Amino acid sequence: MRPITVVSSAYLMMWFERQCDNDKTRKSLTCEVCGKAFRCKADLITHHRTHTGEKPYSCETCGKRFSQQPYLNSHMRCHTGEKPYVCHTCGKRFSHSSAHKRHMAIHKEEKAYSCGTCGKRFSQQPYLTAHMRCHTGEKPYVCNTCGKSFTQRSHLTGHMRCHTGERPYSCGTCGKSFSQRTHLTGHMRCHTGEKPYVCNTCGKAFRYKSDLSTHHRTHTGEKPYSCETCGKSFSQRAYLTAHMRRHTGEKLYVCNTCGKRFSSSSPYYRHVAIHKEEKTYSCGIYGKCSCRRDNLVLHMRSHTGEKQQNL
Repeated sequence: MRPITVVSSAYLMMWFERQCDNDKTRKSLTCEVCGKAFRCKADLITHHRTHTGEKPYSCETCGKRFSQQPYLNSHMRCHTGEKPYVCHTCGKRFSHSSAHKRHMAIHKEEKAYSCGTCGKRFSQQPYLTAHMRCHTGEKPYVCNTCGKSFTQRSHLTGHMRCHTGERPYSCGTCGKSFSQRTHLTGHMRCHTGEKPYVCNTCGKAFRYKSDLSTHHRTHTGEKPYSCETCGKSFSQRAYLTAHMRRHTGEKLYVCNTCGKRFSSSSPYYRHVAIHKEEKTYSCGIYGKCSCRRDNLVLHMRSHTGEKQQNL
């Protein structure tokens, strides 16, 4: 038979009062706006700022404000260049824990989430969700200023800086500032000479992953950008954009001297050189100058008697 524990009435009263206090505390740690509950007062105060929009922590360098101190601390690394998170496998350093975790997943090959359409695998569910929009065409993030839509929230955030002119990411070496972190990362390689993206076919290295992807098409012959009007395909989007002007008649490049317009940059620059008298090619016999090499070649045939061959 188990022994009976005798508890005084005073103890029971103290326990009951403590429980009442705990119930009051629990009720006081509930957000009055959305009803979400919190264990400590500090978390509730921080949560309230999602409703009020309050951002009490400001960056002394660029003036950007944040709702939490950790967000400010993380932001400051954009200015200081500090990278406290180190990959123990390859030694690469990161300024933010999220980027560090994503990188570590590459070494661990933790890619448990696969795309049912193309089979591509991802280390996190949000990456797969964002990737699926490439197949569905969904663009849920819309700019309130110009109406342009995006597949990812980060792309919209970067785009908004085109309207605001904000450039929060600055180079610690030359002071140049950028609207997006990826642009700063790429710019830093101009100073370091780093070219981390290497072609497995020919060994050529590139500063940007996009440049490597474009280069790969020289080996594969892939031309993913096609003209909806005539069906002609191109390896780069810029080539397609320039080609489309032949159909639309659009001429973006205007000569400030005579007002003549051009659909592509190369004839525009040749034309501007005529006004600037940039005649860099000279005849060694008479000293005649030309701003274009092909014109000089034609002139030289008048001395040599050479006739142009029709191919």
